[in-house]
Amino acid sequence: MNLKNLFILASCATVMSSCKNFKLFGKKSEKSDVTGWNYNDKNMGGYQVAREKEQRTGPGLVFVQGGTFTMGAAEEDVMSDWNNIPTRKTVNSFYIDRTEVANIHYREYIYWINNVFDGDEFLSVRDGALPDTLVWRSELAYNEPLVEYYFRHPSYNYYPVVGVSWQQAYDFCLWRSDRVNEKALIDKNFINKNTLKNIQGQGSESFNTKSYLLGLTTPTPGPGVRSKKNPLKNPNGTPRSQVTFEDGILLPAYRLPTEAEWEYAAIALVG
Repeated sequence: MNLKNLFILASCATVMSSCKNFKLFGKKSEKSDVTGWNYNDKNMGGYQVAREKEQRTGPGLVFVQGGTFTMGAAEEDVMSDWNNIPTRKTVNSFYIDRTEVANIHYREYIYWINNVFDGDEFLSVRDGALPDTLVWRSELAYNEPLVEYYFRHPSYNYYPVVGVSWQQAYDFCLWRSDRVNEKALIDKNFINKNTLKNIQGQGSESFNTKSYLLGLTTPTPGPGVRSKKNPLKNPNGTPRSQVTFEDGILLPAYRLPTEAEWEYAAIALVG
């Protein structure tokens, strides 16, 4: 056996040994591999570790397996512009909407904004969320019916929303993240479902994921908080009302896809 083969064999053995120590091939231990302390044991500090599970898919999303692809013009540039030079891009796995955000979805967002921020002091907030319907106007076309009816009329409910700026789309993602996580906490009975019956005038008191995780807001607890079946525990073993991100209940924030993610999903015919 030459030196090169010996080195490869030693490297593989080291990796296998490391995997065995970290129990990648066996049942996950209920104690720490670095301290020996038990997890989820009130008699040993009470450090809570949620059961390992896959991230659930958020509403309207589809999973896209990451990979490598050629981004840019893959055919001859007959005009010699060279403004889209092909490059190899590696994209991590991500989630993307199955369809574009439709008028009905954005009107849902507008409805929430108008009700939660209903005071005169929030007029700029309400106006700032509205899409620009004048984008339909063109010097060489008569698009006034689209200017007047496209965003509001039920016939266009599931047509893609237009006239939305980058900032408006970013704000929509923030709002969507908060509503999805608020619904997740209600479904798990950590927030009282009656809080959704009257959202009028909540303003800055409305549910916000980051404020909740930082403990800056305390929503009305649901019946699951006091239940003996509550899987969340304090260090002393009593039921815990505050959900943390480590519990695996809340979803990561929605965001706008990158250009590479957008092209990759389109090439893969996903979404």
